[in-house]
Amino acid sequence: MQVRRLEGLIAAPPTPLAADGSLNPVVVERQVSMLVRHGLCGAFPCGTTGEGLALTVPERMRLVESWVEAVPEEFAVIVHAGHTSVVAGRELAAHAQRIGADAVAAMGPSFLKPQGLDGLVAFCAELAAAAPELPFYYYHIPSVSGVHEYMVDFLRAAADRIPNLAGMKFSCEDLMDFGRCLRLDGGCYDMLFGRDEMLLAALALGARGAVGTTYNFAAPLYQEVIESFQAGDLEAARSAQARAGDMVEVLRRHGGVRAAKQIMALTGLNCGPARLPLRPFTDEERDALCTDLEAVGFFDYAMQA
Repeated sequence: MQVRRLEGLIAAPPTPLAADGSLNPVVVERQVSMLVRHGLCGAFPCGTTGEGLALTVPERMRLVESWVEAVPEEFAVIVHAGHTSVVAGRELAAHAQRIGADAVAAMGPSFLKPQGLDGLVAFCAELAAAAPELPFYYYHIPSVSGVHEYMVDFLRAAADRIPNLAGMKFSCEDLMDFGRCLRLDGGCYDMLFGRDEMLLAALALGARGAVGTTYNFAAPLYQEVIESFQAGDLEAARSAQARAGDMVEVLRRHGGVRAAKQIMALTGLNCGPARLPLRPFTDEERDALCTDLEAVGFFDYAMQA
């Protein structure tokens, strides 16, 4: 399979919900417009930021249809089809292929865990086989999935069992493992880095593409990291990355995914509340978030819808 190498920033977008908690896909067109205008090259809907496992299968299908319909030709849509049920995951993957998505991805099952590396590869192979015409990306996020394996071992074990294996969204702090994946078999895998606060370190190892939450509303800051690094200005790159780290720490302190939705509203693009079990923000929490964002200079580089 000919794999399209993705270079640049890819957003992991929040899923827009109405005030009553129902899916609100009409917002997707505005999300796409904002991302394209700020130079992003793709989106990864229904992942962690997108609350994918909190959505029903029909909701996920409807949502990704909205993304595929709204994006321009060169803008990639990688559909996260991961699920605790391999049957549901296969259904989501097959649907992604039918609607013309660019690729499909899946994290390891987070409820009943795979039995070692072989079990993980078997799970992914079954899911990937439902969309044989699409590149398959494994979504490595052990902090969420609880699936802990060395990814260089996964790639070696999966190479002959997943014919459409393209690469990985690597959302983990193990940079040695990431670097080994980048170099494996002459660098044949498309390794997308997934820790926004460590982007500069990944670039130094050879990363060319990255998927992240904060690229939805702070892409100019990360583009400064990339451009400074490519120009050889490490001092400027480190400075921009440090500012990004300060912002990510504010996001973490205020609840991660639920805070990201509040920040989207501050950009002028309201994606609604998070879904339970994540709590809605109180007015006091929102005010505290704004205060902390202002303290780290967020509004100097924040995107606007």
